[in-house]
Amino acid sequence: MRFEAPESLSEQIAQHIGQRIVVRSLKPGERIQELKVAGELNVSRGSVREALLILERRHLVEIYPRRGAVVSEMTVSSVNALYDIYIDLLCMLGRKVLDRWSGHELSGLAGQVRKHGSALGDLSTSRSDPEQVIDAGFDLVRSACRLVENPFLQETLENFRPAISRTYYVVLENRPSETAETGLLFQKLADAAIQEDAAQLQQVIQDYGEHQRSQILNILMEENA
Repeated sequence: MRFEAPESLSEQIAQHIGQRIVVRSLKPGERIQELKVAGELNVSRGSVREALLILERRHLVEIYPRRGAVVSEMTVSSVNALYDIYIDLLCMLGRKVLDRWSGHELSGLAGQVRKHGSALGDLSTSRSDPEQVIDAGFDLVRSACRLVENPFLQETLENFRPAISRTYYVVLENRPSETAETGLLFQKLADAAIQEDAAQLQQVIQDYGEHQRSQILNILMEENA
């Protein structure tokens, strides 16, 4: 049996603050005051300080001497750096799934993917919740990671979640039609998996990743105009 320690208080605080950054209730450049957060959450300043260090490692905040923690900016260079790595990691995950599994197991995963895709298609007809769409995408990543059984790859992808979620939220908030695009991605992934077509799977992941990159970059340029 694998031992899993419960999340520390600092990790829980980091997730709370991180979610506020993702949904933009804390804006880029906004200062995060340790004392204020400690009072709001009824925790110690030390726990808040540790949480901010976690968020710094996840590239959601920057910590400056004598100024403290500030919500990090999303820039063209930071978005490009993020997607350069993340797209490659997802392509690696797709390859590993097809390398390790085939037949019945792959059909089961493809069925789950199609179900998610259909649900997202239904959501696209109304004003969908961006967080629901983001969660569906990361549920798929986790399912694939369980098949691959590579803890290093899984941990690395999980560490990317906050920064990627932040970009996805901005895109879905500004381009609600992207929910349908995500649903279409799921259907294409399922088709490629059923056919055990590694090249097609890679192409689908690559195309979608580049599409998401271009969407967030366009939005950033619009906001800065």
